[in-house]
Amino acid sequence: MSASKDTGACPLRFDIGGMHCAACSSRIERVVGRMEGVDKISVNLATAKAEVWARPGEEKAVSKNLVERVAALGFTASPAAEDNAAAEFAANKARTLADIQARLRRLIPMACFAVPLLAVSMGHMAGLPLPAWLAPHSAPRTFMLVQFFLTLPVVWLGRHFYKDGIAALLRRAPAMDSLVAVGTGAAFLFSLGNTLLGLAGSEPVTRAMNLYYESCAVLLTMIELGQFLEATAKRKAGDAMGALMSLTPQTALLLDPADAAQPPREVPLAQVRAGDTLLLKPGGRVPVDGVVLTGRSAVDVSLLTGESMPVPVAPDDKLVAGSVNGEGSLTLRAEAVGRDTRLARIIRLVREAQGSKAPIARLADKVSFYFVPAVMLLAVLAALAWLILSNEPVTTALTVFVAVLVMACPCAMGLATPMSIMVGTGRGAQLGVLIKNGAALEQAGRISVLAVDKTGTLTTGKPVLTGLDALPGAEGKDENALLTLTASLEARSEHPLAHAILAAAKERNLPAALVDDVVVSPGLGIAGQVNAEHVAVGNRAFMEERGLSVPQDVLDRLTALAEAGQTPLLLALGAGAEARLAAVLALADALRPESASVVSRLRRMGVRVVMLTGDNERTARAVAAKAGVDEVAAGLLPAQKADYVRRLQGEGNIVGMVGDGVNDAPALAAAHVGMAVGTGVDVSAEAGDMVLMRDGMEAVLTALALSRATMRNIRQNLFWAFGYNILGLPVAAGLLHAFGGPMLSPMIAGTAMALSSVSVVSNALRLRWFRIQG
Repeated sequence: MSASKDTGACPLRFDIGGMHCAACSSRIERVVGRMEGVDKISVNLATAKAEVWARPGEEKAVSKNLVERVAALGFTASPAAEDNAAAEFAANKARTLADIQARLRRLIPMACFAVPLLAVSMGHMAGLPLPAWLAPHSAPRTFMLVQFFLTLPVVWLGRHFYKDGIAALLRRAPAMDSLVAVGTGAAFLFSLGNTLLGLAGSEPVTRAMNLYYESCAVLLTMIELGQFLEATAKRKAGDAMGALMSLTPQTALLLDPADAAQPPREVPLAQVRAGDTLLLKPGGRVPVDGVVLTGRSAVDVSLLTGESMPVPVAPDDKLVAGSVNGEGSLTLRAEAVGRDTRLARIIRLVREAQGSKAPIARLADKVSFYFVPAVMLLAVLAALAWLILSNEPVTTALTVFVAVLVMACPCAMGLATPMSIMVGTGRGAQLGVLIKNGAALEQAGRISVLAVDKTGTLTTGKPVLTGLDALPGAEGKDENALLTLTASLEARSEHPLAHAILAAAKERNLPAALVDDVVVSPGLGIAGQVNAEHVAVGNRAFMEERGLSVPQDVLDRLTALAEAGQTPLLLALGAGAEARLAAVLALADALRPESASVVSRLRRMGVRVVMLTGDNERTARAVAAKAGVDEVAAGLLPAQKADYVRRLQGEGNIVGMVGDGVNDAPALAAAHVGMAVGTGVDVSAEAGDMVLMRDGMEAVLTALALSRATMRNIRQNLFWAFGYNILGLPVAAGLLHAFGGPMLSPMIAGTAMALSSVSVVSNALRLRWFRIQG
């Protein structure tokens, strides 16, 4: 589980059963949110999940009490399976399919009875005369009984509406099913009363002309149809998660490293352990995270990162579970298996994001809690107004009462936000952008200032050593000896510049030396003992901090390198009074080919770009000029990067931060939206609100554009959900009829209600085809 950025704690996650609309989820949030030991709760209608933040030390008590409290509300709650996302997804998929099949088994016979009922009761309006033995004027009793017996099976098949709705009403927590139960129940009981009176001989023809059986049966059928279509569409929203789940093969080919002649054994993936040697055949899917031992090939990682081109791999290169091998055969050593693979972490992040809520959902949540009681009150008042203040027959008041109840749809309001987030985060994962929560998805689209790190973000992050010049302090050591000392020490660092120095030493086949007492100063340098000799490598500030003054000729050399866009480092030998500068190292980090165009497009989107780097001013400005970035803050320590982000926030900006290293973690955490480049070290990915799994700045554009598209989709859903109710309820209450217009048929109202949720879900599903334009 991921920690909340607000609370710093990990939530308890529960599967919630029995929710039908936003009123249900809002009720659970209200009741559980007031429980002792609960700090915060978020219930997601679309995923049927709840996240509960408990106070420290009270997790067990909260978990137990929550299950009981939710059960008292008429729902079910069970702890979600945290350790096996695949099993949980499979279980959820099975439940969803079972629900869809159960609805279909009810829907078909309901339609078989509702259609002839509609023909009998309303056929004359469409020019379909009834035979004399069935016509209401010549055979009113037969007419009434046929409708009654056609309605009974529909009511029986739709009894779950009454069971759940009336139970919720008795608990004083009415939900959408309560509206359906009361509305259709009123129509059925009114019709049944007229039928009994007509059969008893009280004006049978008049009674036969005042039946609402079709309103009851057709309404139940249409609502069941709407929920069937909604459930089917919601299942499609999980396609992205299903695609991720399908990436991991179920078996692997295990090799015996002690006996090369032994053929590989196919074993279940669960039996593979870190350190095992595996064979990967051409076209096979990589089962675990590992490193290539032998062979060369190209690996397709498009389903993991959105990267369209296969990535070449050779011995010592990393492989990621879920990627597809090309035409070469490979052997690999397993390093991370099961839930520790990168793919497993991606799946957990997507699952948690899909269960989260965006701040924009708060309005719908608040409205939904009061919505159903308000609608029931409106239905009663509207019916009484027509009954008391007009000369219309009692049937008009009944029509208004039923139409208002079945027109209302809190379900659409509850699904408007979570469905878009569910589909948007899934689509983001397919495009190489992992979004950790709904709040980050919402904020990203509002970013006005984007702070970016230089190394590994605007640049390739893979600098190369371009020069090593000895100084008088080298005391006769040649270039290889100086590089050996430097590389041995830098082997203890994770900084991209360290990798460049190590690569240069490896290229010259220089041996590693013994290193002790290493001290890393993030953003400055590294020091330690190499073969018992004190060695320090870092920038000018690091040397001055250690009491070494930099001569003017060396300063001139550093300036010249920086102005050329290279990063200079200093090598010092000795400690205390014996410390001396021994060499100047020059490293160059090439600008990513897409950085300049991405910065230009960000500007067109109205986003201001600022470079934050620990590098020196001249080097930073040289790189910034090539990338088209005007604002540069150089020479920043990690804490100073975070302070700069806070300063930008203090100016009223929504600030995003993009970075890939330890130096960036504080700034990523401080920003409104931290975007960690996934190829960077784990601490930056943990600090970020989004993880960009593709190299380069194009993933930033994808993240911002996806956020804007998702928020636009949410606003469209909310507009439809609220607009439907705001416009539909007055019409259902008879507003048009009051000015000489028609009454709204309860059947039309029910059909509109059933389709409103379908329209919201269908609109959210459009995000499955999102692609950044241009």
